[in-house]
Amino acid sequence: MTKKILLFTLICAGLTACQTLPTASEYLTRGDGFVKDGKIPQAIKAYNKALAMNPDLTAVYASRGAAYFFSGDYARAQEDFLTVVEKNPYQADGYTALGSALAARGDYQNAIKMFDISIRLNPRKPETFFSRAGVFLMLKEYDKAIADYTSVILLAPAADVYNARGAAYLQKGEQENAQKDFITARNGAMPDKLNDYRMID
Repeated sequence: MTKKILLFTLICAGLTACQTLPTASEYLTRGDGFVKDGKIPQAIKAYNKALAMNPDLTAVYASRGAAYFFSGDYARAQEDFLTVVEKNPYQADGYTALGSALAARGDYQNAIKMFDISIRLNPRKPETFFSRAGVFLMLKEYDKAIADYTSVILLAPAADVYNARGAAYLQKGEQENAQKDFITARNGAMPDKLNDYRMID
């Protein structure tokens, strides 16, 4: 081997050694990018790599749980969100996400318990009231659903919230109140939907 080839090989090896390997945080960022692009399987692979490097990163469990949730794998989502609240019992969004996974699996009573904890920790998060209202609606507890939708409207009015409360009024047999909400929802003076929700901020 000539000296030039040997020198070139050593330089290449040195440059390779200087390059930093991806960190757990970088895999988390990649995973989040894949989710935004709708590439859930790739996102989950990236999150798995992040957790292999650092199993204590709560944010990765939160993001992977959301990816599982949005792909319809509610059991795995529940596991990841449970890990989030075990690692950080003061993470209000973690309880909301866990409640959403439980509700998606039909465990409404435990879902409500999780939403209750989340609301105690952060009573100004409209998405939690919205999620709990949806469960109350499923359980035909219309007064509780209406109360929660009203809480959402006070925090962040949106057309879909008025429509949801209108539907609850309709189920309760209060046609006039339902009609008022449906008319308000159509007036165009507010956002169409409640803020986009990342499950866990």
